[in-house]
Amino acid sequence: MFMTILLEAISGASLANMGAAFAAAAAVFAAAMGISRIGCTALESIARQPEAAGDIRSGMILSAALIEGVAMFAIVVCFLVLFV
Repeated sequence: MFMTILLEAISGASLANMGAAFAAAAAVFAAAMGISRIGCTALESIARQPEAAGDIRSGMILSAALIEGVAMFAIVVCFLVLFV
């Protein structure tokens, strides 16, 4: 659905609009890669030290929330470039 909206937005658009669409896609991809890396290393750390699971989990959630915030900000900026 998200890609369909972006493709419709850039159907008759200029290069700047197409660049904004690709930047939004890159922001989503980078956020997904970052969060998956956090999850992978957190699970590995919990497996090595089960007694530290609570601290690791809270750090993981905080990091994932910060990454999501940055990704949402990037997508909002790209949408502003597309539609304003």
